[in-house]
Amino acid sequence: MPHTHSTLPAEGKDFRRLLGLAIGSVGVVYGDIGTSPLYAFREALKPVAHDGITRVEIIGIISLMIWALTIIVTLKYVLFLLRADNDGEGGTLSLLALLMKHAGRHSTVLMFLGLIGAALFLGDAMITPALSVLSAVEGLKLAVPQSADYIVLISVGILFGLFTVQSRGTGVVAKFFGPITVLWFVAMALGGLLHISDDLGIFAAFNPWHAVTFLWREQFLGIVVLGAVFLTVTGAEALYADLGHFGRQPIQLAWFVLVFPALVLNYLGQGALVLKHPETASDPFFLMFPEWALLPMVILATAATIIASQAVITGAFSLVRQAIHLGFLPRMQILFTSETHTGQIYLPSVNALLLIGVLGLVLLFESSEALATAYGISVTGAMVVTTIMAFEFVRIRWNWSRLVATVVLLPLLSLELVFLGANMFKIHDGGYVPVLFAAGFTVVMWTWRRGTAILFAKTRHTDVPLQPFVTSLEKSEHPPVAVAGTAVFLTSDPETAPAALLHNLKHNHVLHERNIILTIKTVSRPRAGEAERFVVEPISDRFSRVEIRFGFMETQNVSKALASLRRGGLKFDIMSTSFYLGRRKLVPDAKSGMPYWQDRLYIALANTAADPSDYFRLPANRVVELGAHVII
Repeated sequence: MPHTHSTLPAEGKDFRRLLGLAIGSVGVVYGDIGTSPLYAFREALKPVAHDGITRVEIIGIISLMIWALTIIVTLKYVLFLLRADNDGEGGTLSLLALLMKHAGRHSTVLMFLGLIGAALFLGDAMITPALSVLSAVEGLKLAVPQSADYIVLISVGILFGLFTVQSRGTGVVAKFFGPITVLWFVAMALGGLLHISDDLGIFAAFNPWHAVTFLWREQFLGIVVLGAVFLTVTGAEALYADLGHFGRQPIQLAWFVLVFPALVLNYLGQGALVLKHPETASDPFFLMFPEWALLPMVILATAATIIASQAVITGAFSLVRQAIHLGFLPRMQILFTSETHTGQIYLPSVNALLLIGVLGLVLLFESSEALATAYGISVTGAMVVTTIMAFEFVRIRWNWSRLVATVVLLPLLSLELVFLGANMFKIHDGGYVPVLFAAGFTVVMWTWRRGTAILFAKTRHTDVPLQPFVTSLEKSEHPPVAVAGTAVFLTSDPETAPAALLHNLKHNHVLHERNIILTIKTVSRPRAGEAERFVVEPISDRFSRVEIRFGFMETQNVSKALASLRRGGLKFDIMSTSFYLGRRKLVPDAKSGMPYWQDRLYIALANTAADPSDYFRLPANRVVELGAHVII
């Protein structure tokens, strides 16, 4: 009997934990996809509304939406891609880090794909808050007609406030994210249930034949409608990127129990409402609700869109941190807003860039209707990239043959390419905006990666091999003056003598009694295990080579790592230790491996990089910097 009592609470505890994570995932993972009903059906109706909307068209569009949710979100992301993880982490760069280890001759292609996918996600992070908040606030026009002239101003105020509070952290507010978004999905489901009985013929939308015949009959117009239908699945990429925060089971539970049924019920309700009352096509979502419920729904919709925006902003912060650690972006200031959750971070420069982009989009487009035309390209592009990378993943990690991988993924890729083609028709109506964003971010990341490689290659010509250099010091007839304490020299190349060491000897003519040549390496996993955290290699009595390894999701806190290393047996006193950093002054060279404009861009990026002593959490009063000019 005692044995039975001990297992039940554990099972109950596990279930409560799973339920808690599932509710949390509703707020973070499904915030974006949950705001799509505000505008998706409305926008899909517009291309066919010019000569009156027919019954067949409404059922066909709802069928397209239900099957887009089923094939792309349920089958591809929830059931398939959530299993394609890198030690529990998901997302484009996490997948890229995993594939690069086995890439071989495809490494350059995979790297470009990963960069494009990441850049498209960042473009999406600008458009999502602008579109979501605008579409929610526009509901005020129905509840309070005199507010129509202030929609843009109210939206700007909400978004400005949202970005302003990022520095304070989202830990406290995040506790309310899940419950509020759960309430939002329940309200959407109830709204749908209220109107499904308006025309039960809407259930015909479950038959995919209506979707196919709609596209066949409408032809080019059907392709245009597809561009709007795709708005129903925006946010699916964030679902994969947030895998590491909640795990696969909670995300899947939330989708099948709440999110998917609520979305389907809402779209069926919107369709039935427009079938019975065609005049509601102008705003079917808000017109589903009785007049007394309009203002509460606008408030709840605004809260839901703020939460969706927060989730995308947090995702952008995480993505940029991964990009920095994987060598695609310069070091940036990363602030931690929670003592317990390392995922809650704040990047001031990224926050400022997103704020400028989001406010610019709101002021440029002024309505969700206009901005919806700009949406979709970045999301479809990111999905296509993920599917192509998944092809490599299943072959490398799951040992699928090329034939099996093609049979499974080619139909999915073909469908997504159709959606991408449909969205391309929006280019001249504002679709150029995410394309420009993505192109800009890709150029920046590729320039940093390429420039860093060229800089490394150029400095190799003047570098002094470390082992012979240490040997010559030990045997020198006129050795440098020995001083007490430990000197730690940070370098990216452990095989050569760090420039800071050479400059210290040249100008100060001293050598510490203990010298550590320290390299910081980012492994292609989210977190490095403690057993592999350090590699210590003695070079001589006075020199040691140390490599500290961090995962790409970890904080690179060198002081903390060295304290652990000291406890592990490497004897030195942190208070009598000096950290030496080499600082390079970069000078552009028209004859280098990059065009002159790219040289200038690389130098500008290097100048904005965070101070290494802050980034690596070195003791501020123990750091010495020694500079040199390098022509790139």
